[in-house]
Amino acid sequence: MRLPALLFLLGLAAAPHASADFAIRGFELVHTVPAETTLATPDLREPAAVWRALFDQAQREIVVAQFYVANRAGSRFDGVIERLEAAGRRGVRIRFLMEERGKALSDAATIARLRAIPNLELRFLEYGKLSANGIIHAKYLVVDGNTGYLGSQNFDWRAFEHIHETGVRVSEPAVAAQMQAIFDADWQAQALLADGKPVPDIARPALPPTRPDVYLVASPAARTPGAVRDSEAELVSLLGQARREIDVQLLDYAPLSYGPNGTRPYYAVIDDALRAAAARGVTVRLMVSNWNTDEPAIHYLQSLAVLPNVEVRIVTLPRAAEGVIPFARVIHSKLMVIDGETGWVGTSNWAGGYLDRSRNLELVLRDAAFARRLRALHRQTWDSPYAAPIDVVRKYPRPVKGG
Repeated sequence: MRLPALLFLLGLAAAPHASADFAIRGFELVHTVPAETTLATPDLREPAAVWRALFDQAQREIVVAQFYVANRAGSRFDGVIERLEAAGRRGVRIRFLMEERGKALSDAATIARLRAIPNLELRFLEYGKLSANGIIHAKYLVVDGNTGYLGSQNFDWRAFEHIHETGVRVSEPAVAAQMQAIFDADWQAQALLADGKPVPDIARPALPPTRPDVYLVASPAARTPGAVRDSEAELVSLLGQARREIDVQLLDYAPLSYGPNGTRPYYAVIDDALRAAAARGVTVRLMVSNWNTDEPAIHYLQSLAVLPNVEVRIVTLPRAAEGVIPFARVIHSKLMVIDGETGWVGTSNWAGGYLDRSRNLELVLRDAAFARRLRALHRQTWDSPYAAPIDVVRKYPRPVKGG
């Protein structure tokens, strides 16, 4: 561990009022530390604890939207599902919306277990019928319409033990209401599609105003209630406002989209904004997972890294002691910090098809304390032995994702 990360952790240990969570009014930062690594976030709660508490506090309704589901008996996540089951047994209504294409990634036993929960209704939505080639990629939940959670964690046991994940617990009622409105719109769309009926344009519900310092953004714009800002446009705007530095951590980054027959059409929206920031003197630190070394994405990362003011690092986590765990041991967080003042935490990778066509949710936090903590989280991995500067001439091997 390098000095900045070490000093940060020592500072936490010495702080007389250090607590088990880091939060600002209405928002708590939540983090999954990959097991068997030297990374540590003692001041951040893990999502298993947060999700259990959210399910326990539910009195009327829980709504959950996810890409796919997968559990393993005896895992940390197993206890989370038990709390969801307990909520259903005590009469809480549970609506669970999943991407139709996520079935192929899901564990059949987990789907069956969800179906067996009392008062739980499970629906599958083929989001591509609403937005061409899009998916439900968002990972979020709302309890009783006033408290929620969004972040990079899928409904997957690996996301709670073996993957670097970041999320936010939302207790700001106005933001939770917007999350609920997005869920309700997608839930209604699924019902109409299932009945063979046309889906009307997205409703523009009257929603309470949110705080100017912390607000929700979502995608795609055409399927998002008008009170919620478009995440693609907001991301470009924030990158354009950067004056000194931009810190980013992602699973995948590529100025490419997803087209028919395996094609990857060019998607320059985010890449242009990052390059423009570097050109005006902003320091850009982009950290991606080793899954991002496949072709042709790696070539765009290498071309970005040769620019002045840009540094790209690739993170490779060590194999778990139990051996290969398919689709795990990777950084999956989607976060950004601008000038140490503005934070961004969400569910989207930075590539075409996510912020323009798929359902994703992000939080923008214009709070210096929150942004500094998010930047320290970024720097801990950036300065760790798992992160290495990209080699701009190397031909990287094809990454192994599924084991």
